[in-house]
Amino acid sequence: MNQHSIFWSFLRLGIEHIWTGYDHLFFLAGLLIVCTNLRAVIGIVTSFTVAHAITLALAATDTVHLPGRVVDPLIAASIMFVGLENLYRRDAEPKGRRIVAFIFGLVHGFGFADVLRGLGLGTHGNSLAVPLFGFNLGVELGQLAVAIVVLPIIWQLRKYPGFSRRGITVISGAVAATGFYWLIKRTVFY
Repeated sequence: MNQHSIFWSFLRLGIEHIWTGYDHLFFLAGLLIVCTNLRAVIGIVTSFTVAHAITLALAATDTVHLPGRVVDPLIAASIMFVGLENLYRRDAEPKGRRIVAFIFGLVHGFGFADVLRGLGLGTHGNSLAVPLFGFNLGVELGQLAVAIVVLPIIWQLRKYPGFSRRGITVISGAVAATGFYWLIKRTVFY
C-alpha cells in the first residue's frame, strides 16, 4: 500500500473512531454543551486533538505505554468530570476548559493508541508519520463535523430560557451519569 492510500485509510479510520466511539462523543458533548461561540469550540477541540496526538505518538512508538485497564477507567472518569463540572460551575463556559480538554486529551490519546496498535501501526518497519497524521486529522475532522451539526441546534435551543436552565443541566447530568456507569463497568467488571 502506498503512502497516499495509507494516509486516506487512517484519515477515514480517525473519523470513524470518533463517530463510533461513544465515550469520545460523550466527552466531547460534555465539553461543548456549555460553549456559546465557535472560537471556544475550535479551541477546545484543537486542545483535545493536540494532546491526544502527543500521547498517541508516544504510545505508538512504545515510548510510553499505559495498559487498557488503566486508560479505560480514566477515560470514563474524564467523561464524568466534565459532566459534573458543568453541573457544579453553572456558568456559560467554565474557565480553563481548553486546559481540561488538553489534560484529558492526553488520556484519550492512549485509548486511540490501543486501536492503532491493534491494526499493527509501526510494525514491519512501516512509517509512523503518515498514519499518525492521517488518523489525527481524521479525529479532528470527525469532531468538528459533529460540532458543526450539533452546536447550531444547541445554540438555537439556548434561546429558550427553559433549555438554558434545565436542558443543559439534564444533558450534563446524563454525561456525568454515563461516565460514572462506564467507570464502574471498567473498574469493577473489567
